[in-house]
Amino acid sequence: MATGSESQTDDLSTRDEESGAGEIEARVGLRYTLKQVKRDTTARIGIYTVGFVTLVALLAAIDYYLFDYAVAEAVWYSPVRDPDQVNRLLPPVGMENQFGAGAIEHPMGTDHRGRDVFVRLFYGTRIAITVGFMATGIGLIGGTLIGSVSGYYGGWIDDLLQRVTETVYAIPFLVLVIAFMTAFGRDLTFAMIGVGITSIPVFNRLIRSRVVSIREEDYIEAARAAGVKDRNIIFRHVIPNSFAPVLVQATLQIGVSILIVAGLSFLGFGAQPPTPSWGQMLSASRNYMLPAPTFSLFPGIAILITVIGFNILGDGLQDALDPRINN
Repeated sequence: MATGSESQTDDLSTRDEESGAGEIEARVGLRYTLKQVKRDTTARIGIYTVGFVTLVALLAAIDYYLFDYAVAEAVWYSPVRDPDQVNRLLPPVGMENQFGAGAIEHPMGTDHRGRDVFVRLFYGTRIAITVGFMATGIGLIGGTLIGSVSGYYGGWIDDLLQRVTETVYAIPFLVLVIAFMTAFGRDLTFAMIGVGITSIPVFNRLIRSRVVSIREEDYIEAARAAGVKDRNIIFRHVIPNSFAPVLVQATLQIGVSILIVAGLSFLGFGAQPPTPSWGQMLSASRNYMLPAPTFSLFPGIAILITVIGFNILGDGLQDALDPRINN
């Protein structure tokens, strides 16, 4: 018969085990991840920056497609205007250059065709965010599927898929994207697809390394023994438990994609005139660096802030999702 002291000891040990299990359970899941992100100052700065840029992109898309499309097309995008009536290369308000003084109606000045830099920068945000998310989404989906199948099955399937992705990875990404766009078209859609294809090997290698270690876990063996189909095991168990580092890489890859497509637009690929994009604005400004240096300043700052914001957010997510850091 157990004494009172022994009963109390058993109760205390049981509570300790339950509290320990609760602590371990609390260290996983969406709620804990969000809590860790909120506690990280760097991650919060990244969230605020990315949230602001994304909000501007949404407002630009709504304005462009639903409200002022005709006005924007006629006033801001059309290059066919009277040359004598165009205020070209005006500086920002409060500044002067050889072309004139800045005006309040053009707070960031005008470009070489007299179009408002602020408005084109505003609409260019829509292009940048769309490109970043779409190109990264293509690479994420393709790389996740290839890496999961390759790592789960192994053998000749693994060898075949990895040799194909390694071939793509061996080609310089800019050369591959330009060749792809030369073959299919130089517009923005093919730019996004080309950049997405070049990012598939990055996600493939990352998730494959995780799947190779996860596929031998006890819960995977139990699912196989229970007769669960391989397809269901991959989508319900393997991918969700391998996705944390992939999510971090996706956040970083968005910034990389924005930077790549801006470079392509600078070279004459991607968004074509008169559609506004940050890379195209930089390309147009390169002939006016000395007489109107502010023309290239604002699109460069926009690219810099956006890319840094996604990189900071990715670093914050990595800290929040890495249990070795949080322990």
